[in-house]
Amino acid sequence: MATETKKQMKGGRKPKADPAVFRYSVNFTAQENAEFLSRFEQSGVKIKSQFIAACIFEKALKVVKYDMAAMEYYSRLTNLHAQFRAVGVNYNQVVKAIKSAFTEKKALAFLYKLENATRELVEINQKVIELTKEFEVKWLQK
Repeated sequence: MATETKKQMKGGRKPKADPAVFRYSVNFTAQENAEFLSRFEQSGVKIKSQFIAACIFEKALKVVKYDMAAMEYYSRLTNLHAQFRAVGVNYNQVVKAIKSAFTEKKALAFLYKLENATRELVEINQKVIELTKEFEVKWLQK
């Protein structure tokens, strides 16, 4: 009796509560098809039937456009930032090495040169920040 009360488990998917079984056919001219495909690609939806249903029932479609130039800019900017961090680490190591290896007079001369190079890096970093802000204002959509 215990086996009769248990449900027998079947393999496969669980059936949907409201399956989509009604199908319709639409015919387009060449120009209409080109327009349809253009809008479909812009929508970013991967399945044409979902795109058509969203258009018919006026559901909002999320359109995502990737600007490859902006992505390239930000990836290079990220690499530049990583290099700035590496310079900072090396900077600390160089200062310690100069202080321990040279006399005070020579160490001050080298540190002066290092300080001038650091000022140049700061100016370059400020220019990069300005260019990035200008790029965002001109080219990136909000």
